[in-house]
Amino acid sequence: MQLHSRKTMKLHHGISLIDGFDFGVSGRTGAYVMEADELTIIETGPSPSVPYIKKGLEELGYTFADVKHIIVTHVHLDHAGGAGRLLSLCPNALLYVHPKGKRHLVDPKKLAAGARAIYGERFSELYDPIIPADEERVVEKTEGDTLQLEEGRILEFWDTPGHARHHLGIYDPISNGMFTGDTAGIQYEQLFPHGLNFFLPSTSPNHFDPEAMRHSLQRFREKQLDYIFFGHFGGTDLVEEALEQAEAWLDIFVREGEAAVAEGQSYDEIADRLLKYVQTELREQGIADDHEVYQMINVDLQLSALGMVDYFQKQ
Repeated sequence: MQLHSRKTMKLHHGISLIDGFDFGVSGRTGAYVMEADELTIIETGPSPSVPYIKKGLEELGYTFADVKHIIVTHVHLDHAGGAGRLLSLCPNALLYVHPKGKRHLVDPKKLAAGARAIYGERFSELYDPIIPADEERVVEKTEGDTLQLEEGRILEFWDTPGHARHHLGIYDPISNGMFTGDTAGIQYEQLFPHGLNFFLPSTSPNHFDPEAMRHSLQRFREKQLDYIFFGHFGGTDLVEEALEQAEAWLDIFVREGEAAVAEGQSYDEIADRLLKYVQTELREQGIADDHEVYQMINVDLQLSALGMVDYFQKQ
């Protein structure tokens, strides 16, 4: 297939970012490469992102055979749908995941069915092929576990629920950075040209837990990180601002979601309620309602609304 073109981004501390063109758009979901004695990839994205990972590795001077570790923060298909496919192409690698997520990588049928229910006829375009991971090469990691990449560089695994129960944060002491997956929310790089750093929480189904998310955000804050590396998308050194925005918007999401569910509103109506708040904020920053960033914000608000309906209906 013809690949979209975007150079692999060299960040800092031996960390690079490959754009996986999730949803067919740039700046949506990334895979991080950590250049160390044992080459490591954090997040795979969905299966259609794997050719972009191959291309990005080649730009850095590597092949799939050089990869030793593949880590996923959680098993939602936009972060780990390509894990089985990538593992099958990396003969010398192991795949690391939270214990509660392992079975879904080994047997992804349930995950695929859930995503198919949400995305319908677009499912195949966005996520196929979903390949089961070789169970013998899948390693569980949880709170307090570590992984040495080279002398002096040891990753630390955190249990960081809120977005998902099976969610890992990966702390890198060399950069003093945390790979947060979706627990710390989403960064919209489409607004960078306007001088804006804008972050929203991700409250998608079906294990969204606002109190657990607040606790994880507080743990990130207490660590006094220098960097956050988001699944969507890229890194930031504006750690306190990112966490403050995520928490403030989380309060709005929960308040509006709870009220809407009590009123019997649909998830579409909840998403519209949230969109009005976002539009008001961004208009004040000079961002028009037809800005390209809304291509992704609308998707994210739909998913977040689904998660809140699921959460409040269970209460």
